[in-house]
Amino acid sequence: MADTQPHYLTLAEVADRYRTTERTVRYWRQTDYGPKAVKVGRHVLYPVAELEAFDQRLLSDTAA
Repeated sequence: MADTQPHYLTLAEVADRYRTTERTVRYWRQTDYGPKAVKVGRHVLYPVAELEAFDQRLLSDTAA
């Protein structure tokens, strides 16, 4: 059976993925840069689909 649940990463996991600090990822969120986050209760989570879209934007920006 296929897994249809959306996958989310935490702030710490996103910082680790991009080899930066949690503070930097928070700054990205404040300035509308970086992957889009969703708030679930008091938790900020990042959908994997948004991370992949951000990766594509980074790749296209460096190719241009």
